Order: sequence, then C-alpha cells, then structure tokens
Amino acid sequence: MANLGLFSGTKTAKSVNVSFRLPYYTQWGQSLLVCGSEPVLGSWDVKKGLLLSPVHQGEELIWSGSISVPSEFSGEYSYYVVDDKKSVLRWEMGKKRKLVLPKGINGGEHVELHDLWQAGGDAIPFRSAFKDVIFRRSWGLNIERPPGIQNKLDKEVDAVVVHFKICCPNVEEETSVYVIGSTAKLGQWKVQDGLKLNYAGDSVWQADALMQKGDFPIKYPFEGGNFSLETGAHRDLSIDSSKVLPRYIFLSDGMMREMPWRGAGVALPMFSVRSEADLGVGEFLDLKLLVDWAVLSGFHLVQLLPINDTSVHGMWWDSYPYSSLSVFALHPLYLRVEALSENLPETIKKEIQEAREQLDGKDVDYEATLATKLSIAKKVFVQEKDLILNSRSFQKYFSENEQWLKPYAAFCFLRDFFETSDHSQWGRFSCFTEKKVEKLVSKDSLHHDIIRFHYYIQFHLHTQLTEAAEYARKKGVILKGDLPIGVDRNSVDTWVYPNLFRMNTSTGAPPDYFDKNGQNWGFPTYNWEEMSKDNYAWWRARLTQMAKYFTAYRIDHILGFFRIWELPEHAMTGLIGKFRPSIPLSKEELEREGIWDFDRLSLPYIRQEFVQERFGASWTFIVSNFLNYYQKGRYVFKEDCDTEKKIASKLKMLAEKSMLLESEDKIRRDLFDLLKNIVLIRDPEDESKFYPRFNLEDTSSFQDLDDHSKNVLKRLYYDYYFHRQENLWRQNALKTLPALLDSSDMLACGEDLGLIPACVHPVMQELGLIGLRIQRMPSEPDLEFGIPSQYNYMTVCAPSCHDCSTLRAWWEEDEERRCRYFKSVVGSDGIPPSRCVPEIAHFVLRQHVEAPSMWAIFPLQDLLALKEEYTTRPAAEETINDPTNPKHYWRYRVHVTLESLMNDKELISSIKGLVRGSGRSQPSVEETDEQGNQETIVMITGKHQAAKGQEKISFEKQLTGVPRPETYVL
Repeated sequence: MANLGLFSGTKTAKSVNVSFRLPYYTQWGQSLLVCGSEPVLGSWDVKKGLLLSPVHQGEELIWSGSISVPSEFSGEYSYYVVDDKKSVLRWEMGKKRKLVLPKGINGGEHVELHDLWQAGGDAIPFRSAFKDVIFRRSWGLNIERPPGIQNKLDKEVDAVVVHFKICCPNVEEETSVYVIGSTAKLGQWKVQDGLKLNYAGDSVWQADALMQKGDFPIKYPFEGGNFSLETGAHRDLSIDSSKVLPRYIFLSDGMMREMPWRGAGVALPMFSVRSEADLGVGEFLDLKLLVDWAVLSGFHLVQLLPINDTSVHGMWWDSYPYSSLSVFALHPLYLRVEALSENLPETIKKEIQEAREQLDGKDVDYEATLATKLSIAKKVFVQEKDLILNSRSFQKYFSENEQWLKPYAAFCFLRDFFETSDHSQWGRFSCFTEKKVEKLVSKDSLHHDIIRFHYYIQFHLHTQLTEAAEYARKKGVILKGDLPIGVDRNSVDTWVYPNLFRMNTSTGAPPDYFDKNGQNWGFPTYNWEEMSKDNYAWWRARLTQMAKYFTAYRIDHILGFFRIWELPEHAMTGLIGKFRPSIPLSKEELEREGIWDFDRLSLPYIRQEFVQERFGASWTFIVSNFLNYYQKGRYVFKEDCDTEKKIASKLKMLAEKSMLLESEDKIRRDLFDLLKNIVLIRDPEDESKFYPRFNLEDTSSFQDLDDHSKNVLKRLYYDYYFHRQENLWRQNALKTLPALLDSSDMLACGEDLGLIPACVHPVMQELGLIGLRIQRMPSEPDLEFGIPSQYNYMTVCAPSCHDCSTLRAWWEEDEERRCRYFKSVVGSDGIPPSRCVPEIAHFVLRQHVEAPSMWAIFPLQDLLALKEEYTTRPAAEETINDPTNPKHYWRYRVHVTLESLMNDKELISSIKGLVRGSGRSQPSVEETDEQGNQETIVMITGKHQAAKGQEKISFEKQLTGVPRPETYVL
C-alpha cells in the first residue's frame, strides 16, 4: 500500500483524479459515502470518508465524488449508507473492493470507477455450498494473463480504456465469457466478434477494450458460453461530454444475470436415519448412503438437526437436540463403534451384533442405545488407547481443538463424579478457571484415562463425520447443519463463559403457530453487550467449528438475533415475558395517559368469584394454602408460592401427602392462569418500567377496567409489539448477524417463522440470508395457506418441518381445514380424500418444487407419502417434535432402511421426475455404459433431458439498493 500519511488530497503535478460512481436509491435524509484503507478515504473511519453527491440520470439516482491520488496509489474501499451525522445505516456485503491504478498512468489523467452496490445475495456464489460443492468444477479453471493495451493507448489521443469485469460463478472448462455490444470493439452484437474475457480467479472474468470518444454511449450484455445471453435489459455505459474525457473506466458489473439457480434437498434428523449397519440410531457414516440416495433422487442437499452433545440429564430428556451440553462437542450417540478399530475382538463383534438386533426397534431407545455404545467404546478404548492417542492424526486434532476439548472432558468427568450437570453443585469446581481444568486433565491425575476416553470419543466422531462430509462434497451434495439459538443452563459453555449469559432469565417464544400459550425453552438469554467486547468470539468459534463439517447451516429462531423473548428464571410457561432488547412503557408515559394504579395492573388480579368458579368446592383449600386476602374481595399469592416454580413445588409436596382433591396437573394449570392474570409486567431491574402482557385483552384483569384505560392500554400494547421497537431490533440484528456470517463461508439460512417484526425480512435480504416458507404458516396475515408460486427467490420452501406434523398427519387431522385447502389451493369443489393419498402428496410436493424459491427441501416423511406402501405407519408416529410439550421424546426413526430406499427405483423415479420437471439443478450421476466405462451425466437446469458434460446453472442478481428493477423469466 502507498503511504499517504503526508498526503492531504490536494492536487500535485503527478496526481491522478479518481472518481467514484454508484447507482443507488436512498431514502430521505440518507447519503452515500466511500471509505477505504488509505487516509485520503478515511483509513476505515467512516466519519472521515468521502461523501458522495447525488444526481438523477433518467430513472437512476447516481452518487459520485472524486479524490486526487499519486499515480502509484493502491488501496481498498467500500460504500456505506449514512445519515446526516455520518452514522452508518447500511454497508456493503462481501469482500472489500480493491483499487490499483494501472501501470504507466500519467499524472493529470482521470480514472472513473463505475460500481454496483454489493448486496448480501451477491456473496452467495462465494459461499462454500456453491464454491466447493455445486460449482466446484468451475473454480478449478486456470487464471489467464490478459493482453496489454498500454502501448496502443499511448498512441491514441481521444481513446478510453474500458475495463470490463463480471462474476460468473459457474463456467465450465473450455467455455468462454464474452461481452458484446453496439460498437465494433464489442462485435456489433455478434458473439464471434465480441470481446473475450480472461479468467482472473475467484469466478471473476475481465478484459480491457480501447474505445474512441465517438463509441459512446455503449449498450452491452455479457454472454456466458453456449450462446446464452444474460437476461434483463442491456447494460449501458456513457460519458459526460461536458467534462474531461477519462483515460480509464473500470466497470464492476457485479453478477452475470442468468436464470436463477434453484436446487432441492431432503431433511432428516441424524437420529431418525435407519440403515442395516447402524446400532439403534442413525450414525454419521450412514450419511454416505443418504447422500447416494439424494444424488439418485436429484437432490443437491441433505439437511440435519443439531448434532452436538446434549448429555445433560443422563436420561431420555437429553434426546432434545437443541439443548447443547457443548456447542463444540459432537454427540456420542452418532458414533459407529464398529469403525473404532480394524482389529475388533470376536467377542466385541458378537456384542455389537446382538445389540444391533436388540435396539432395532420402531423408535430410538435413547438411553439404552447411548449406554450400549459407550460400554462397547470403553472396551475398544482399553485395547487401542495408546495406539490412537499417540498417533499423528490425533495429535493434530487435539492441537486444533484443545481450547474446547479440555474443558469439555473436565466437565464430563465432574458431571459423572458429582452425578449432576448443575455446576453450581460442584463445590470448589463451581467456578471455572483454566488452572483448575489443567489440573483435572493433567497426565498425573488418577482419572486421566477417563479424561482421555472423552478425547478418544470426540476424535472418532470427528473422523467419521469428516469422512461423510468429504464424501458429500465430492458427490455435489451440500451438508446443511443446524445452529441452535440457545445452550443448556447446565452446560460447558455456561460454566466456562458465565459472563456471556444472563443466568437469572430464560429464553422462549411468544404465542405463535407452534404454541398458542408461548414456549419456555429454559435456556439462559445471551448477554450481547458482553459478547460484543471481543467481537462475538464465542459465536465466531461456533461457526468455525461447524464449517469443518457443513457447507450450509440453518440459524434456529433467527428472530432471537433481533430480539429474544425473555422470561424470569422462575417461569415454567412462556406467556409472561418481554422482548430483550425493547423500549418499555415508562411510569411517566402511563401517567400522562391517565394510568395510575400500577399495583392493580401488575399484580395478579384474583377476585373471590374467580377462585370459586375455577376450583368449585375446593376453593377454600386453595385459598388457605396458596392465597392471602388482599383488599376489596381480592387475593394475592402467598410468598412461598408467588412464582410458577414455587407453585409447582408446593403442589408436588401436597400431592405426596395426598392432600389434593383434584389432579395435580389441573390445579397447577388453574393456579398458573390466576398468576398470569395481569395487564402489565413490572421490570424487575427498574420498577418504573413496564411491559404489556402478551394478549392482555384476553385477561379478566383487562376486561374489568374502565373504557378509557382499555383504549389507552390497547394502543400502547400495539405500539410496544408492532411499532416502537423496529429500529432498535434492526440495529441489534445488524450488530450480531454479520459477525456470524463473516466467521465462515457456509451458506446461511434463517428460520423466520412465528411473530415476525417488519424489520426482519429487509435485514435478511440486505445480509443475503435465506428465509423459510412453510405453506401452512404463511407470512401474509390475510392468508390461511401460503402460495408457493409467489415465494421470494431468497427462500427455502417446504410443506412441513420438524416442529410441526408431517404432510400426511396435517392432511388427515382436520377435516374442515382439509376441505378449505382442497377448494382454495387444489381448486376443487369436490370432497377431498380423508387420507393423504400419493396423488395429494404429489400435488403438494410439485407446488413446492416448482416454486421460485432457491431451495425446496422436503422432510423424508413427506417424500415417502408418494408411495402407498410407505404410508401404513400411522401418520402421527412420523412427527419429530411436539412444540407444545416441553418434555417431548425426540425418538422418531424412519421405518424403512436406506438400503431399501436405494433399491426402490419407482420412488426414486417419482422424486427425480418432480425435480427434473421443475427445472431445478440436479447433481451429476456416474453411470456405466455397455462397455463398462464410467461417464458423468449432468442435468441441464430448465431442461427435461440429460446432457453429457454440461450443467447450465445461474444466479439471480440481487437488487437491494440497485435503482432499476430487472425482469427474470422462470
């Protein structure tokens, strides 16, 4: 980089004038600014950057500005949207732009940079899912050296060097990229005479053309080989004849505009996979067979649920995959014990075979399966520990992972020693220090083999998952992981990093599609302020670890990065919460509106008639044990039962003494309802701040208020939940989400279902995040069923997901809804079949696979509904999770093996026909011809036939910030 420390920007005899030009529509009060690495551009201090000026040119708003620099200048820069105080409102995504002036440029000459705003979607082809998997052949092209034209330029007086640059992420070998246009230098619209571009690496193609002043204005598109002209209106280039003629024009034309690339995939939890080789549960090495089936079926993606260790309670509660014991450790459940050694004794082989037969049940037996695997693994460990742990491959793994591996192994030892994961019960080990951990894991300790066993298991899990991940990449299949929003309260992470979590709170979700009463997940909420101090290092480490195995990932409950539903730690249900961060209602604000009686609104409103109505003849028993008389026929809860956890504890004690006249569950629900009969929630950290209770109009506390109070509180309720927080939540997401996206090159998708604030989708579009669309959970408030043909390109569409019933179960569980769907979506006034017959499944799947969404990802259960013989199992048994049950047992197993599915040519043909007919891309399939030779068959996107050696795949140009809309034909 040139040292410009003494350069102030004033012109000198040798200075070069560099001007920036960018089309971008801003809102009122916004401006565009360019900031870069050198002092003349602010040294990455946006406040000192170059503010650009706007001017309308036709339908475009063009922002421009200029600087003077030495002829040897080089540096990096980016564009920013700022307010009138130069505070950043938005910034470009992707890599920093590079500016290197041409060699031989003379002082006093002018250089123009014609750029396009880099939106989040522009970075998608550079994510590992496409770069290393889908487009992997394109990224192996040789870099070409462009021919020089400097000598020609020196001889021309009114000539301009135009540098064309375009990103084409999927260009096959022996395929060329051209720019053609209206001038002779661009072939006058003839491809064979056009300007051939040279490959510059990183999917960028570029070339220089010497243009005369009379050649302008120029209209031009790019051509990507095989005579496939880019879509949309022609690009144009003009010069301002009233100004000094530029000597160089650098065109950064973004992405080549082609038909949007679309793919399909299958979703299945790791534990649900069934193969002939597994031991009671799906295993990492089973993924190779699942990938083979995906390729045959035309799928480019396999999606899993979280696979981290969840061994917190030592029982089936740990089947919940979103409650991590460690966000770095893999789950021993998915270990293939047979692959631990090539020299297993016959006794262990026999034990494995017997266990395989015993555990081959309809569902996963979580406790028995995990115990069996760990028991067998310990026997192999005794035999091979020194061989493995002294190997070069283990030493490499250990050195790369010891920062989390040592605390994890120490935690597991202490958990088993104290018989609890609650580290507050561990005495002097309750507070984590590196010194304590080093002592626990030292080679001199008596329990060192226990520590080493945990190392051994994690090493083999890593090895087996890595093998499966590499296999998927080579087959052109993306392995998509899942990033849980929370961690277990009693986890390695809360032990090692307690300052990153608010342990006196719990996370959950307000009432939505999944649970009308709200959810309480029990995870501690994040301390984002503390996390920001090291630029979210914990999050970045999580993503770096995931990227070792996955090339795409799903961000669970992405709304949590905008705001999280926070509950007090003593809550057991999910209704009485508030959003963090959020702007509360102040005492002064309420008083200005005539609201004064804060105790009346924030304490449970319990009148005697309510108690009598709910509890009948036993109401006096309830009063004497749980309530105190307050005033005017009202009661309050006793201090020993004024929270949900206290009520549950007291009820359990009374039940043990056989003192309850009704069922414990019913009394608990009724008492919880009384406790939640409030209008405002007082902030425990500031008594002058309040939050409106969710669905406050449903409470008798609200219904007994006067009309003025009702109207005021309704207005403030809607303001709190739907208006006043939008800018705050947007700013919060723009602080946290970029740290995740920048920490790996995986393709990021966000689960954006539920109560969606207005700011969420614009931010996701801005950052290039792919959303989720489930037809039965439309984001449009006026629709009962989503319309797949109208989905946005930047989405994943699916007929169901793990958090709801399968397609078959949904169809069969509600007759009235089934009839409405049949009429409004299928378009029939007839009576729909009561069962989800294969024809119905085919119709629904076809709707989704033909949607404009980038991805159509189908749960395997929904795909099996295409064939009658796979629908004999009751549909309800195929549900993975019931969100209304916090203690749901996650144990679903597919009732057919992967080997059987591989041999089912009829099902494969049906699925592949849907994918092929939709025009979605399909992975190449190696087939053997009659002479026994291997050949690669690659499906052409948008065609209905296969062609050898070609695959035409493209991306939609994302238009965030670009002033003129483009038209795309699907």
